Amino acid sequence: MHYFLSSGEASGDLHAAELIKCLRKADPEARFTFLGGDACAEAAGSQPVIHIRDMAFMGFSEVLRHLPRIWRNMRTARRTLAEAAPDALILVDYPSFNLRLAATAKALGIPVYYYISPKVWAWKEWRVRKIKKLVTRMYAIFPFETEFYRRHGMEVEYVGNPSVEEVEARLGAAPSREDFLKAHRLRDRKIIALLPGSRRGEIRNNLRIMCRAVDMMPQYRGVIAGAPGIEPEFYKQFTDLPVLHGQTYNLLAHSHAALVTSGTATLEAALARVPQVVTYRANGSELSYKLMKRLLKVNFVSLPNLIAGREIIPEQLLHLCTPELVGERLAAILPERQARQSQLDGYEEMRRILGYSHAAEETARRIIESLKTIQPS
Repeated sequence: MHYFLSSGEASGDLHAAELIKCLRKADPEARFTFLGGDACAEAAGSQPVIHIRDMAFMGFSEVLRHLPRIWRNMRTARRTLAEAAPDALILVDYPSFNLRLAATAKALGIPVYYYISPKVWAWKEWRVRKIKKLVTRMYAIFPFETEFYRRHGMEVEYVGNPSVEEVEARLGAAPSREDFLKAHRLRDRKIIALLPGSRRGEIRNNLRIMCRAVDMMPQYRGVIAGAPGIEPEFYKQFTDLPVLHGQTYNLLAHSHAALVTSGTATLEAALARVPQVVTYRANGSELSYKLMKRLLKVNFVSLPNLIAGREIIPEQLLHLCTPELVGERLAAILPERQARQSQLDGYEEMRRILGYSHAAEETARRIIESLKTIQPS
């Protein structure tokens, strides 16, 4: 069968790549057309129609500046979808773009499968109506999502969380500390991992705050996890700290703590058992913070806290994301501090809630089974 996948950012690219591998294993005749990044390209053995580096825009101002490119991307995606006439369209998060593409698929009679639900439970709840109308099957990766959708009259399937197996596998393959330091010419100092996001806007807003917070811990060395598609030179305008690309899991394996911009990385750090502080600066406005609190339908923004239903990790958002406040929270989770053990205990609780399932493998199996019921024999 022919599968058309659409993922628009770094984390989605990784999850989509794993799904491609599992679809290929379950369906030896599988063919792929996709919007994605380097991970998908490696898994599919071909290049994306549009690379995620040309799709990953966040925030109103950044989206506004890139509207012509976004419109071109949508025209290209719709035209390619129609020409390819795949057996299925598989969406991975990235709702603003993907739901528009889903509408095109619906009009063309192409079944739509959504792997990794948009965060409609946090904001833009009205999108559920569109999802119900356009999506053939939704495969959720957080247990609480099934109840959320059920309240809206939609049954979705929890398939496990892909980060559980991905992080476990990557950490198991991590080099020794000695080899890691030697390979990246790092001195033997305690490391604080800095994960400032996968988009330029996120990095621009958060990295300076992170670096200044780490400067308050002279016995530690900050090391930055470089995002796919972001050139090393981009980071140099903010700091001279080392930037490691393609080494996020190895970096986490040898870090004593982390500063992480909210997103999938918060879950990955938690699964790697690295104590962390969430930093999300954006425009740094207290007014924006109050507005965000009114708009959000959830009490937290980080995934470990949402999964556990309580605060496991501190969240320093907007005007509360300052070097001083972040540094204070960071100091509290360093080795031999009480808050550190409390956070590690919270990670264990979160892990039990997630359970264990091969999410991509399970999703591939269910998509293929569904398509068999749809297609004529």
